[in-house]
Amino acid sequence: MTSKERSELKGLAMKLEPIFNIGKSSLTPELTQAVAEALEKRELIKLGVLKNCIDDPNELAQVLAERTKSEVVQVIGKKIVLYKKNMKKAAAKKKEADKKNTDKKNTDKKKTVK
Repeated sequence: MTSKERSELKGLAMKLEPIFNIGKSSLTPELTQAVAEALEKRELIKLGVLKNCIDDPNELAQVLAERTKSEVVQVIGKKIVLYKKNMKKAAAKKKEADKKNTDKKNTDKKKTVK
């Protein structure tokens, strides 16, 4: 991830509220699975680490990123931001863009034919 991409994601993450809180039981398999599912749906998520969690937020972020195959955007205090590019969404966007370009080319050809 480039610094420009990271900066853009940080800006988007500022508006997000944490959707999960990591508490006393730290990282459970259920939490890891829920985070993975959320990343598939949203691509960018924010998590909070509660005061009663004894683990370091930086370490938690690295472990979660490794387990969910995502990237750590930032860790500030007790807030963690993770990003995982959704390949299905990216493919759909590319297909849509290709269709728009094809439609535009077809309309340009019609204009020149007339």
